[in-house]
Amino acid sequence: MEKFEDYGKSFLEYLQIEKNASPYTVKFYLQDLESFFSFISREGVNSFDAVDYQMVRIYLTMLYEQKLSRRSVSRKISSLRSFFRFLEREQKVESNPFVNVTLPKASQPVPEFLYKEELKQLFSVSDISTPTGQRNQAILELMYATGIRVSECIGLSIEDIDFYLGTILVTGKGRKERYIPFGRFAETALQQYINHGRLVLSEHTDKHTSKLFLNHRGAPITAKGIAYILEKLVEQAALTINIHPHKLRHTFATHMLNEGADLRAVQELLGHEHLSTTQIYTHVTKDHLRNIYMNSHPRSGKQKK
Repeated sequence: MEKFEDYGKSFLEYLQIEKNASPYTVKFYLQDLESFFSFISREGVNSFDAVDYQMVRIYLTMLYEQKLSRRSVSRKISSLRSFFRFLEREQKVESNPFVNVTLPKASQPVPEFLYKEELKQLFSVSDISTPTGQRNQAILELMYATGIRVSECIGLSIEDIDFYLGTILVTGKGRKERYIPFGRFAETALQQYINHGRLVLSEHTDKHTSKLFLNHRGAPITAKGIAYILEKLVEQAALTINIHPHKLRHTFATHMLNEGADLRAVQELLGHEHLSTTQIYTHVTKDHLRNIYMNSHPRSGKQKK
């Protein structure tokens, strides 16, 4: 059988250069491929061209027996479909055995979000007299103000912020750039952090970086670092909630739609390629609108106090 190394490098270049895939996407694609290669090796398959639809069905059965989520199975199918499409293009196989495989329909749970009262408590706990407190406040304000992903947040540099226009330049998935506005609260927090807290943190190392958010050692902060900061803020606020960076993104989208923002505008702000991805937040806003209707319409049938 052809070795993974024979095709891994060229497929990796294909993902990075032609598909503009993120490092996270590349990482998971390669994991999925390695898992499949192990499977076909155990099955005694000697070449990629020998992989047929029946072999794919056996592989899918194995995945379900491992009790993987539908989302994980869908991702693996997508990864392998892309790989065999690449092999087709390179004329290494005659057909793609994954082309007719149906992706399992994934359930779409309603995204969790923070209520305004919870946010108010979170915004009040950082000690903004300290460098790390100023940084934490700036992270919290900016992520809620813009709905950016944590990967986009840690990628920000100082020059990506335009205080005159009140926007940030974000590099999202597929290296696509977009401008996102931010408001007065985020501006105040960012100005204080950049002019004071960040200067102090940057003195803890002799390595220069233009990255916006720094850890206590003066190095660029990581995604895990931001997750840890948010968990500590929740503890300080004495809130009984689970929080993760993406929850602030969910909160941004939900609050924007609840206040009447256009769905396509929110799609653009979030950097979603497809409108259907943004539409998951309408499940929340529909409940919100129903409550408004039931509490406001004279003929809703709900007895008013």
